Amino acid sequence: MRIVSLLPSATEIVCALGLRDQLVGVTHECDYPASVRGLPVVTRSRIPPGLSSAIIDGLVREQLSGADALYTLDMPTLHQLRPDLIVTQALCDVCAVAADEVNAAACELPGQPQVINLEPMRLSEVLDTLERVADAAGCSARGRSVRTELEARIDALTTRSQAVIRAPRVAMLEWIDPLFNAGHWTPELVTIAGGVECLGNPFAPSEQVSFDRLQAARPDLIAIALCGFDVQRSLQDVALLEQHAGWRDLPAVLNDQVYLLDGNAYFSRPGPRLVDSAEILAHVLHPALHPAHAESAMKLSPG
Repeated sequence: MRIVSLLPSATEIVCALGLRDQLVGVTHECDYPASVRGLPVVTRSRIPPGLSSAIIDGLVREQLSGADALYTLDMPTLHQLRPDLIVTQALCDVCAVAADEVNAAACELPGQPQVINLEPMRLSEVLDTLERVADAAGCSARGRSVRTELEARIDALTTRSQAVIRAPRVAMLEWIDPLFNAGHWTPELVTIAGGVECLGNPFAPSEQVSFDRLQAARPDLIAIALCGFDVQRSLQDVALLEQHAGWRDLPAVLNDQVYLLDGNAYFSRPGPRLVDSAEILAHVLHPALHPAHAESAMKLSPG
């Protein structure tokens, strides 16, 4: 089977299922595992690189409100790849090629490949997508096996977190300029890690929030995991938080409990590494209770 992935999390799912050799095309953002780098790229972004977060936000809003899509397909390359299976999503137009464009493209391709749309809103649904892709690729048993392994890690986290006496109030930030909370599966990850998400939208899209709302939430800990940004790019925006009057008076800031996480690699991608995300966050919240993860968070100090 020849598989094309149209989002980074789908690429990670395909590889977790042991199907890397059948993966023939990926997006311009697919970077994990390292073995996918160099595969033919079938998407392009209409957002130029190197822009500020505020400008990116403005361009995204402008394009989503009009007819233009944020991403477009490279149809000549798709024709050459002749995929049997295309894995995409219809959850978020900011994250991938629009579902309607993918379906229309599939009708033009040789053999009219099967298209799977992944739309998980919670962790259990992310695990469901593993089995959906496995079923479509003819490796259902492998899908069940991978899911069982991930569920065992989630259960271990949940069991350890039951020993938490006082769960800290956690505010997850998905964007800084402007401020966005974290939705979908992220509040659930906080709960599994032994915290209480006090700002986000469980099982619903993230949304822009005012700084007043962040103040009212009075978080004990702030975790910055910016969508699509790694730690180094996120660092460029951290200073913007200090421009808000009252930032230094937040309990999390007063107690030196502000952390920077790799949102691009972990929290923003609904794939197998969401379990890693929960493990990373769990060690941040309760280092004496949860073992350290290979990927650590960066602790930020005032200034």
